[in-house]
Amino acid sequence: MTGRSRAARWRALGTDVDVIVEGGDLELATNAVERVLLDVDRTYSRFRPDSELSGLNNRTTATSVSPLLAWAIEAALRGARATDGLVDPTVGRAMRAIGYDEDFAVIGHRNSGPVLHLEPVPGWQAIDYQAVNRTVRLRPGIELDFGSTGKALAADLAVAAALAALPALGAGAGVLVSLGGDVATAGRAPEGGWRILAADSSATAPETEGEVIALSDGAIATSSTTVRRWTRDETTVHHIIDPRTGAPADSPWRTASVVAATCVDANIAATAAILLGDGAPEWLTARGLPGRLVAVDGRIERVAGWPSPAFAGSPA
Repeated sequence: MTGRSRAARWRALGTDVDVIVEGGDLELATNAVERVLLDVDRTYSRFRPDSELSGLNNRTTATSVSPLLAWAIEAALRGARATDGLVDPTVGRAMRAIGYDEDFAVIGHRNSGPVLHLEPVPGWQAIDYQAVNRTVRLRPGIELDFGSTGKALAADLAVAAALAALPALGAGAGVLVSLGGDVATAGRAPEGGWRILAADSSATAPETEGEVIALSDGAIATSSTTVRRWTRDETTVHHIIDPRTGAPADSPWRTASVVAATCVDANIAATAAILLGDGAPEWLTARGLPGRLVAVDGRIERVAGWPSPAFAGSPA
């Protein structure tokens, strides 16, 4: 972190929130981020019975949704189209079947009953979404879950709000927002770029020695099968669902990190990479998306121009 950078960390949406401001007022930025995250929680948290998303998941009639929920649905549908349905928002019931029915802070410490019946998810085509009037109709039995796009969308919205809250001063300010390792940036980067530690877990301390990359703009997101894992009837499961089976993905990669223009795009691609398995390097390269893939045995494959690593601590 440079001499002009200021940072704050707290918990929200069940994860760590990090805000770093370069050449601006940290309090103004964090206040803006907090407002966005409160709106996100009220709007599309799957774990709040009073959220707008929970209400939508309990209806089969056409429902008018708020602009924020509409953005979340549009991001999820874009991810489904871009990945030929590999990143699919209709995995809500499959998540419940494997036991992910409460915040991970609760389920991560319990050994619950057996995995319920698993089957392919309904598929994103079962969502009748009309953008012109922001209405949604779900087929009976469908539950939406934005695990592959929702947090990333929140990071994109939060960093934009934080930068907008800062007064224009001199050469301008820059902001980085990280939500559980999904990182979005806006404005002017510090000299040498935003230094970001590549790790399996967002809980890894920033000062940990490891591979660090410098990001001048855009975003980076990481999907991993090593972090949100829990036990279900003595079987270890994780949160990345393969829509083709309704079961946790069986992948040669334990972690995928991707750099893209937005955090949503980065997270869509990182999740797809886990699900694509051996086809991930070719898929990322064809789309010009720099990626870092960590195999289950620890082998690392860097593709599509992933930045050359430096090995140091203090990523920001």
